[in-house]
Amino acid sequence: MILEGRDLTVRYRDAGRPALSGVSAAMPAGSLLVVVGPNGSGKTTLLRALLGLVPIERGQVEIKRRPIGAWSRRELARVVGVVSQREDQLFPLRVAETVMLGRYAQLGPLARERPADRTAVAGALRRCDLEALSDRRVDTLSGGEWQRVRIARALAQEPEALVLDEPTAALDVRHEMEVFELIRGLVNEGLAGVMATHHLNLAARYADRMLLLTEGRIAAEGLATEVLSQEQLARVFGWPVAVTTWCDGSPQVVPLRPREVGE
Repeated sequence: MILEGRDLTVRYRDAGRPALSGVSAAMPAGSLLVVVGPNGSGKTTLLRALLGLVPIERGQVEIKRRPIGAWSRRELARVVGVVSQREDQLFPLRVAETVMLGRYAQLGPLARERPADRTAVAGALRRCDLEALSDRRVDTLSGGEWQRVRIARALAQEPEALVLDEPTAALDVRHEMEVFELIRGLVNEGLAGVMATHHLNLAARYADRMLLLTEGRIAAEGLATEVLSQEQLARVFGWPVAVTTWCDGSPQVVPLRPREVGE
């Protein structure tokens, strides 16, 4: 097991209820877990708890069977690549320079770039369709281009696990699909992956397992066909839906207009 959280409870200061309550999630190598749920359901909090970024009131996080507290941040960066939901562009670096920052855990603060580092960066740029933008400054990029740079930076770490919070935000259809295909391909090669997303239909097509959260608790977990049921989704999201089946067998969710309910 690469990354695992057991019985996680997180409570933010002055909050009336826990942001996360008794949630467990496991990410073995070669498997993609996709976390879905309404806004405020605890998706981002779960990912932050798995990374040791928020205090855990109860529960345990382990990386490769070691408690997360036993790892230094640099050691963690060699195992887990992270794409957070938001990130400001603090310095006007070029795209290739930004992706090279993903090699920090391998290089250290003063080490010089090696051929292996340049190879890792070139591969990450290629896989994220960024080769043509490698010399562009990041403050000139569109939102979607910047998101792809952040994913490439995480891939340049050559991690064993990827943690992604809304990695396709601001991407068009082509690049959205390319990101899902990329993540699926990396998982098929042995990476462990966990992703939070609002895209129920793409999640159903790419995930090995899904976790549906509501108000910080698990509403359902398992295969997409077990999680994305009409009644369950209508209850959790507070809106009527229809659920159909795509040709690959995955459930596909269609939000209903009010006049369509009961038809």
